[in-house]
Amino acid sequence: MSIAVQDLEAQVLGLPPEDRARLLERLIASFEPRSKAQEAWMQLALRRQEDVRSGKAAMVPGR
Repeated sequence: MSIAVQDLEAQVLGLPPEDRARLLERLIASFEPRSKAQEAWMQLALRRQEDVRSGKAAMVPGR
């Protein structure tokens, strides 16, 4: 069963903002296959995020 793009668009726009954002991220990612470099950057970002959450590192405000 296929859904018309207009119907799908109406359904998506009716979703809460958090769900629309998650769907948008997945759609954008579907256009860009992951490379080894992208995966390495993602792992680094996740490690840094965990360091901040655990208190091992602190955020520094930008100027």
